[in-house]
Amino acid sequence: MKKRFLAMMIAAMMAVSLMACGGSSGSTTSTTDSSSESEEESTEEASTAQESSGETVVLQIGFENSSSEPIGQALQKWKELVDEQGDGSLVLELYPDSQLGSKSELLDGMLLGETYVTLCDGSFYAEYGVPDFSVMYAPFLFDDWDQVWTLVESDWYADMCSQLADNGLTIVSSNWAYGARHTLTTTPVNTVDDLEGLKIRVPSNTIQSLSFDVLGAASVGMDLGDVYTALQQGTIDGAENPIATLYGRNLHEVAKYLILDGHVLNSTTWVMSTDVFNSLTEEQQELLISTGEEAGLYNNTLLEESEDEYLQLMIDEGVTVVEPSEEVLEGFKEKAEAIWDYADEFGWSDGLYETVKEAMGAE
Repeated sequence: MKKRFLAMMIAAMMAVSLMACGGSSGSTTSTTDSSSESEEESTEEASTAQESSGETVVLQIGFENSSSEPIGQALQKWKELVDEQGDGSLVLELYPDSQLGSKSELLDGMLLGETYVTLCDGSFYAEYGVPDFSVMYAPFLFDDWDQVWTLVESDWYADMCSQLADNGLTIVSSNWAYGARHTLTTTPVNTVDDLEGLKIRVPSNTIQSLSFDVLGAASVGMDLGDVYTALQQGTIDGAENPIATLYGRNLHEVAKYLILDGHVLNSTTWVMSTDVFNSLTEEQQELLISTGEEAGLYNNTLLEESEDEYLQLMIDEGVTVVEPSEEVLEGFKEKAEAIWDYADEFGWSDGLYETVKEAMGAE
């Protein structure tokens, strides 16, 4: 990630979040009219009641990662920023290691009005009424991180956030890097052909499952917390994730081969119930968004500084690391092009590839 991004993101992302990803959509579910007067009145009444009662709002941040990972450390920073900059009426509680449940369980809970916040991205949002969002996780879509952040700042992305809010889920922060996703296996993988038939764990969503299927592997949707045991028992042959997460979950202890294929440059977001977001006071909304963006910048710095360290630790602990040549990567990319044959299955709009390429500034 480019250094200049860290210096400029908070202003840009604050604008995006306030306008689209943390906006004031009146919708609460995918079947409710966002222009409904009764909804607007309900939201206003909830906010007024909260102000008058002086009650503390506790948001429970549930996530799959460990507290020791950069993202866990950055969440602690977010909690501290809310405490320092707020008036005590808004509090964040952190629940690492899937303590509150899986990502899908948390998202479903949000639609029922639970005060959850979780780390999520377009690959899951496609399952919640915004199918075009998943294109950000098509394999080898991005050439570099500049393209990722250009897309996140685009009108197209703002529209995705708005559609998601209309379906009951509001994104409050979008400037968090999760990392380049690589593939860790129990047997050597030196080229894309070596993936043939291997059972590779992926998050339980359609785009990431089919992405490994088209590469020749057999994708297995599974919660991150179950991966260590599955690798240990031979239920799966590998898993994919950024280096920080692979190391943070100790997966390198039971899978000793890592290929740095970088099949997805993974930005991520923090999302919550639109109902709950709209029930916050304006001051609480602004506090949550601004501190979330600040913590995101902190996360990105930690991630950038830690990746080389984590990689060296993995090597020191017996992992064989393959840094593929351009020729080998081209083999991955050529095979991955088959993902576009599934556009109808994903429910992607016509011309989505061209639209996104233009929005990210790709030639």
